[in-house]
Amino acid sequence: MTENGTSTQSARQGEGALIVKETGCKSILTKSGIKAVDYAINPYVGCEHGCVYCYATFMKRFTGHEEEWGTFVDVKVNAAEVLATQLRRAKPGNITLATVTDAYQPLEEGYGITRACLEALVGYDWPVCILTKSALVLRDLQLIKRLKDVEVAFTITTMDDEVRRRFEPGSSPIPERLDALRTLSEAGIPTWAFCGPLLPFLSDGEAEIDALFGELKRAGVGYVLVDSMNLRGASWGRVRKLLAAHYPELVDGYRALSTDRKPYHVALMERTRRIAAKHNLTWRGVELDTGGTEAR
Repeated sequence: MTENGTSTQSARQGEGALIVKETGCKSILTKSGIKAVDYAINPYVGCEHGCVYCYATFMKRFTGHEEEWGTFVDVKVNAAEVLATQLRRAKPGNITLATVTDAYQPLEEGYGITRACLEALVGYDWPVCILTKSALVLRDLQLIKRLKDVEVAFTITTMDDEVRRRFEPGSSPIPERLDALRTLSEAGIPTWAFCGPLLPFLSDGEAEIDALFGELKRAGVGYVLVDSMNLRGASWGRVRKLLAAHYPELVDGYRALSTDRKPYHVALMERTRRIAAKHNLTWRGVELDTGGTEAR
């Protein structure tokens, strides 16, 4: 333990080691800047999933991290205690876990910070939404069922698990996410899917979306929320590097989207709306002026 109350360790060995810092927080129930979300709970800073398109890398500006995104995680070890205190005096509202990290990233299996936060929420009737890319959420199924108003959503951006491994290297495989959605739905937990960002030229075509929406319908989701790829800021550099290594023929197309996203976004919204209707699946689209801030 360091003098400032934090401890640092490496959770992975050798090249690509994950730097983990245990730290405290003064506040965990924070007001959200996302439309229709009142509060956010983010039990961690940083995310092991290391998604190359992740917009949440902006958090590095506020935390002092210089490491590559996906190589560090700060663990808010006192989050549940702080949450219990805040809940007693905060104005009721809806809560999303989590908006700038994944509350069920691999470290959660050992630390249980998210689980402890959910335990603190039991007894409150505040609406809670859990958004994740991890099948680890099933560990807490019985606890989730104790919440009075809860829904669980999975981000799924492609049906191709090889593509998933490249864009979302630390996340759960797609079949595991679909199985988790099915299990949650069968347990009576309302579920939905965030299909954002759909990956240009890789998962945004007619056949790819049709296959994805068909699987989501069979998994019992209540609706789909769709967004397009936002290549503003630092995410473009990371995506461009991945494309150069694995899909060099797509670099120019992505570069064009990085300068003018609107026509592509409008066309994608219309395409996904039509295909969702084919599957009798409720569709929602992210408004372009949100900047894709619902994506993780």
